[in-house]
Amino acid sequence: MGKLIFVTGGSRSGKSSYGLEIAKSNSMDKLFIATCIPEDEEMRKRVLLHQQSRPSSWNTIEVNEELVSVLSKETAKDLVIVLDCLTLFVSARLINGDDEKLIRHKVEEIVNIVKNGRSTVIIISNEVGMGLIPDNKLGREFRDIAGFCNQIVAAGSEEVYFMVSGIPMKIKG
Repeated sequence: MGKLIFVTGGSRSGKSSYGLEIAKSNSMDKLFIATCIPEDEEMRKRVLLHQQSRPSSWNTIEVNEELVSVLSKETAKDLVIVLDCLTLFVSARLINGDDEKLIRHKVEEIVNIVKNGRSTVIIISNEVGMGLIPDNKLGREFRDIAGFCNQIVAAGSEEVYFMVSGIPMKIKG
């Protein structure tokens, strides 16, 4: 049976670093699933920094739309998988025209795949609901859907960590 660990927090709170720390403490082979497909120079630089922060021995898969099928395949193995990040998956789905019901269904599917697999999966996500209320409909819709998706993952997780200024606070498990 798979294990799900959820790490959430604000931007630059240390979520990804902490997720990597958890993964490194496990002796199983590692897989990093990146949901960010960089489309501009600034994002390519961010991705490069993320790549440099993990050991070169880790396998990496860059995926977004195919995330559910990739997880189905990879969680059948004895691995530690870091999925970074759920928020980018949700935003890409929203921008590509998926409605809230479909996005939430896909996240529920992700949780079920992990629970029925053999891997330990660490999902990283931004906690976007603690800032300003977005000034446009798409921004508010994204914030709401991301919040609901975070709740789905947290409910299905054995452990949940909330990152504040680089400090992990264990809030479940």
